[in-house]
Amino acid sequence: VQLVESGGGLVQTGGSLRLSCAASGRSFSSKTMAWFRQAPGKEREVVAGIIWSGGLTYYADSVKGRFTISRDNAENTVDLQMHSLKPEDTAVYYCASSISYIGSRAVRDYDYWGQGTQVTVSS
Repeated sequence: VQLVESGGGLVQTGGSLRLSCAASGRSFSSKTMAWFRQAPGKEREVVAGIIWSGGLTYYADSVKGRFTISRDNAENTVDLQMHSLKPEDTAVYYCASSISYIGSRAVRDYDYWGQGTQVTVSS
């Protein structure tokens, strides 16, 4: 299974970005897909997740109302639409897949990871 992110970049405070994650591999099967982020000197943290079957979503408190996660089951893609970006959103964003856990926010519960895409929000 491979996860490939795209869509990162540099944006001003208040701007928007859309991240996409494409999953490939004949054995792809996921319980939960999520976006994590990691800022320099900080631990990796969950941003948003989506239950693959059913589409239930969850978010970190810091992004609620600003970010939206969505999926396309047929295309095996997961997107993260980000609005009202703040400098504290600056980080490397990772797409991840868990084959065993539903709705987990723990890094250790995810089996597959993308290479990461940089999001930088300038003040």
